[in-house]
Formats: sequence, structure tokens, C-alpha cells
Amino acid sequence: MENSILSLIPPILAIVMVIITKRVLLSLGSGIIVSALLLSKGNILEGADILWSAVKGIFIEDGALNTWNLYILLFLFLLGIITALINICGGSRAFGEWAMTKVKNRAGAQILAAVFGIIIFIDDYFNALAVGQVARPITDRHRVSRAKLAYIIDSTSAPVCVVSPISSWGAFIIGIIGTVLTTHQVTDISAFTAFLKMIPMNLYVWTTLSMVFIIAWLNIDFGSMKVHEERTIATGIPYDPNKTIQGEIKEELPISENGKVGDLLWPIIALFAGTLAAIIWSGLSATEGKATVMDIFGNADVSEALVIGGLIGLFVTIGLFFRQSLKYRSIEKSLLFTGFRVGIKSMMPAVLILLFAWAIITLIDELGTGLYLGSLVEKSQLNPAFLPVILFIGAACMAFATGTSWGSFGILLPIAGQIVSVTDMALLLPALAAVLAGAVMGDHCSPISDTTILSSTGAACNHMDHVMTQLPYALVSGLITAIGYLVIGISDSTILGLITIIILLIIMFVLLRKNNNIAEKTG
Repeated sequence: MENSILSLIPPILAIVMVIITKRVLLSLGSGIIVSALLLSKGNILEGADILWSAVKGIFIEDGALNTWNLYILLFLFLLGIITALINICGGSRAFGEWAMTKVKNRAGAQILAAVFGIIIFIDDYFNALAVGQVARPITDRHRVSRAKLAYIIDSTSAPVCVVSPISSWGAFIIGIIGTVLTTHQVTDISAFTAFLKMIPMNLYVWTTLSMVFIIAWLNIDFGSMKVHEERTIATGIPYDPNKTIQGEIKEELPISENGKVGDLLWPIIALFAGTLAAIIWSGLSATEGKATVMDIFGNADVSEALVIGGLIGLFVTIGLFFRQSLKYRSIEKSLLFTGFRVGIKSMMPAVLILLFAWAIITLIDELGTGLYLGSLVEKSQLNPAFLPVILFIGAACMAFATGTSWGSFGILLPIAGQIVSVTDMALLLPALAAVLAGAVMGDHCSPISDTTILSSTGAACNHMDHVMTQLPYALVSGLITAIGYLVIGISDSTILGLITIIILLIIMFVLLRKNNNIAEKTG
């Protein structure tokens, strides 16, 4: 059953069920059970043992604690507590009131959120959660739906990280590229230089970022996103109150009347600065001899750094809490424990979804779903000019089915190198760039992707609302990107590929605006 077409059943089942039922845990649980049964060839007892091993592996790996996963979960809880205490201190209210005087309209609120997403490029997890904390008070005040905020966060986290050499993603990708170049005896270019040259070739990144800013500026929406935006504008409620919201504090909390903008900004600044400092410290500690910037980011333990940054941010938040309690006497000291309880509770839906997603990703990996999809790409016997677009689509399918872009990088980048080595080495960099772009797109669309889950958490948006509203936008970006890669493969010109996506974006938004105007006149 491993490495065969049957390995596609669990991810397809989970994805189809989650789209139809909108019940994420039920759908992921079904995929997990089917995965275990396939691995055990129908033996229920053996399947239960495989399932237990997958669940145990989330917390314990190779006889030791799986600190990466545990630190990510701990960081989520820390962020929930920080958010609750900031609300109690009046920081969110004060920041929202201040933002209303500076950001004058809905377009400005969305663009500001996108700018925050681009600036915070160190790590996609940190990006998804931190941007939501800063941008949410602004977008809520300007009646921007949480679904739109989640889309903006998701479109400026992984897509920015994948082209940033100074990030956890950049370090990981450059390491794989180095192996590919060494394997095929490419000596006239370094892995770092190859990565830099591939940045303009990553067409999905530029298409997606362009769409975010153009949609925000022109106030054009389509698909189910339009429904969410119109409801938010009409009611002022940025989400569907009848659905489960990841990361949303539902309990009514007392709010200090003396809250300042700094009660929100200082914890976030401390969180960011603490995380960055911890990344640098961790990378330096793990690097022998003279350390370059790439060595630091490549060897750093990002999950540990997130927890350190989260603890620093929490200590600053507690300090601000006691200032409100002791100096202004505007809140009771007992509310500190309430903040901890409510903050942890608010993150439980996101934590459960993440745990289920990690379990199914582990089992899908054991089934060899990624290897099977990779073999299909490797066996394709088509004109070399079509390789970039084929690799883009193949990587997108793999990341969508497996919920991991990094896993797709690890499998498909070496395969792309092998295919190009026996066809046309001139296409090496475009082919590798197409893999990166496709993996990000598939991850962007996948409901079982951890970055998709954390984007909905950061925006405090229902997870499936985020998936279903973002999907049409991502598919449009993907179609434009695929055409761009077809042009690159045929013309061997990155410039022509970029010009192609620019022209297609202009045509698409002219048509959308025309349809929007017709709808307004007839509505």
C-alpha cells in the first residue's frame, strides 16, 4: 500500500470531508484512521498500534521529548495568555482607537496588515500569529472580515519566507539546493547565489503578493470572501458567531479604562525582539567557528526561540498588568489568573487541529504519499520546455495532499535536479524555483497545513471559513503562475514570465472590476 496510488486515499478523504462537512477534527480523524488501516493492511489491532505510535511521536521522538512540537504548542498557549492580558489591560481597545485616527479606511487597514506580514519574515509560524495580534484591532474597527485578515496573513507568511535568505525557510532551502548542485557537479554557482537568482523566478510569490495589495486597494472580492466582507460591512461583526473561532477570546473580560497603545505594542515588540535574539543566540551556539548569517539562521532552533520570545513577551505583559492593577487600580489582581485561564482556553481549538494535522502528516509520510507523487513527476516524459509548469503543478499537488511545503521541498527539489540533469541543465534554476512556488501554493490551499491552521488562529477566524475563502484566490494565483512558468519554459526568459503574470493580473482585475460595477448597478 506504501508508495502507491492507495497512499492518496487518506489525504483526499480528509480534504474532501473537511470541505463537505466543515468539521475539521472529524475529517482529519477519519483520514488518520484510514491511514493506520492502510499501513496495517486492515489489521485493526496493528492499526491501533500504528495510530498510537503516530500520536506518541508528536510528543516523544527517538526516546526523547519532541521539543519542536512541544515548543510550538507552548508558544500557542503563551500567545493566548498574552492576548487575554493585553485585552484586560485595555491595550487592544486603545490600539484600535488610535488606529482609527491614523488608518482612515478599509483599504488602509488591509494594506497595513500586508505590510506587517512582509516585515515579519523571520519565520512563518511567528509571522502568522504575531501579525494577527497587531492587525486584528485595526481590521476589526474598519469592518474587514477575519477571513480576509487570515487570507492576508497566509499570503504574506510562507510566500515571503520562501524568498527570504535570512529566515528559517531560506536556510533550509539553501541547504537542499547545495546538495542538488553537488550531486550534479554544478560548480560555477554557489547554493546561496542560486537561491538569490531564483527569487524573481518564484512567480507564485509575486502573483500572490500582487493580488493581496490590488484586492485591498481596489476593494474587489469574489467567491465566498465577498459574502464574508459584505456581512462584516453590514453588521460590524467580522466573523460568523455561530462557528468555532480559533484563537478568539469569547469570554467577556473586564477591560481597563486606562489602557494605552503601549499596552499592546510593548508586549509584541518584546515578543519579536526576544524571538529574534533567541534565534541569533541559538544559531551561534550551534555553529562551530566563524558563523555567517546563513549559518546562524540555518542552525537555530526556531521553536525554542519562539518559546523564549513568548516568555519575554509574557513577562512584559504581566508587568504592564500590574502597572494597571497597582498604579491605576483599574483592574483586580485576581484577573491575572483569569487571563491565564481564558488565554489557554482560547487556543485549545487551534491546538487540537494542529495535533490532528501532525498525526495525519506523520501517517501520510509513512504511506509514502509524497514519494508516490514525486515519482509521477519524475516519470513524466514530456518536452523539457514543459518541465517548470509540470514541477509547479506536481509540487502544488504534493503539498496540498501532504500539508507540508518543507516535505515537498525535500522530496521534489532533488527529483527536479535529476530530471533536469538528463534533459536540459539550463532549466535547473527555473525548475527548482517552480518546485518552491508549487509547494507554497499547495500548502497555501491545504486545510491540513499547519501554516493554514496558524493563519486562521492568528486572525481568530474559523478554520474552514479561511480555507474556503482563500482557495479561489490561491487557485487564480496558481493559474496565472502556471501560465508564467509555461512562458519561462518555452522562452527561457524569466523577464517574459514576469511580464506574463503582470499582464494576466491586469486583465483579471479589469474583468473583476467590470463585473463588480455591473453587480452594483443591478443590485
